[in-house]
Amino acid sequence: MEIEKNYRINSLFEFYQPLLTKKQNDYLELYYGDDYSLGEIAENFHVSRQAVYDNIKRTESILEDYEQKLHLYAEFQARNRQADEIQQYVRSHYPDDDQLNELVNHLESLEEE
Repeated sequence: MEIEKNYRINSLFEFYQPLLTKKQNDYLELYYGDDYSLGEIAENFHVSRQAVYDNIKRTESILEDYEQKLHLYAEFQARNRQADEIQQYVRSHYPDDDQLNELVNHLESLEEE
């Protein structure tokens, strides 16, 4: 469960990072990205551990709120699932169609960006 939560928060952070304050960015980057403890972050910013905890929890809630309103992450996941289905279908049904496979390869390269 914790791994899924961390993955989700990191994913939401990627989409909505520009909408956060510098402090929110810094705390989340250290906590989720660099695996700092609450105490280490508190020490670096000269605040209490509770202040860091509260800020991180509030920021997680903000990220979830942005996603609930904007759906950027959910739409990204849906596009990736659709692209995967297209790729599998083309490769299994049209393996010799060079033009179609070239388009699928281009689609894969777009996913990686």
